[in-house]
Amino acid sequence: MRNRLMDGIAQPVFVLMWSSAFIVGIIGVGAAPPMVVLLGRYVVAGPLLVLYGLAVHAVWPRGRQLRHVMIAGLLMQIVQFGAFYTAMGEHVSAAVISLVQGLNPVVIALFSGLLGEHISKRQWLGFGIGGLGVAFAVSDQSHFSWPGLLLCLIGLLGLSLGTVYQKRFTPTVDSRAATAVHQLVSAPFAGLLVLLSGNFHISDPGRFGLSLTWMVLVNSMGAFLLLNAMLRRWDATRVGKLFFATPVTTAVLAWLFIAQPLHPMTIAGLAVGIVGMVPASRKAPAAAPALAAPKPLAPEPAGV
Repeated sequence: MRNRLMDGIAQPVFVLMWSSAFIVGIIGVGAAPPMVVLLGRYVVAGPLLVLYGLAVHAVWPRGRQLRHVMIAGLLMQIVQFGAFYTAMGEHVSAAVISLVQGLNPVVIALFSGLLGEHISKRQWLGFGIGGLGVAFAVSDQSHFSWPGLLLCLIGLLGLSLGTVYQKRFTPTVDSRAATAVHQLVSAPFAGLLVLLSGNFHISDPGRFGLSLTWMVLVNSMGAFLLLNAMLRRWDATRVGKLFFATPVTTAVLAWLFIAQPLHPMTIAGLAVGIVGMVPASRKAPAAAPALAAPKPLAPEPAGV
């Protein structure tokens, strides 16, 4: 009974939790500067994740391994979310940001090709279709800026590079401890960005507090715990495919809760982007059993 319940609700609940991060992010940056939102998230989530790690007896990284975890964390947290939150402040819609982040498996596959792994024609076709989907989605945005799109791409690069770095240098680190370290090491850098921006004003403390509470409890902790539970139960490919559903889910949630319109070209871009993600994120078949490639990577629990 418990297993059937897990199969029935875990996947849609995870997609909703992950997608909601883009909605509360936009609410948060509407109430406070993006870097203040970023700092608040890490200051609260970091200690809570440490307490959780201690409670479940997580194995903490040390020495060189700890340094690698910290570097991966800065890429996945400061670069990714610093860019994405700033893009939200530039009026990039939740649907577009979610679609760009959803290209993470595609970029990881591309990095694998640059590192010597074979990329099939089907994957290259998927890359092109995915990029076309993003172009469609942004072409009809009424308050869109090219700096915003550039920020989205920087955020995607931070997430993808951080994922590849983590898989390369810290593949055996306890993910619960690693996520806590990611949040803790990012807090002082977020604080520095706040000081450099010179903008500390919180225009709506109530909205800021509510969005921060959701980010920490639902996105940084709840989604992370559920993701790891699914990865323990199912293979990475099955879990990774859930991320293809997040752009459409995000677009619908944004329409329902923050009144972001669903333009026809946005809908077309989401559809085309998802079509491109599926073949592009699949590993090319190996030439021989001895050279078989590893399973496709599921996106890391970056704490959306």
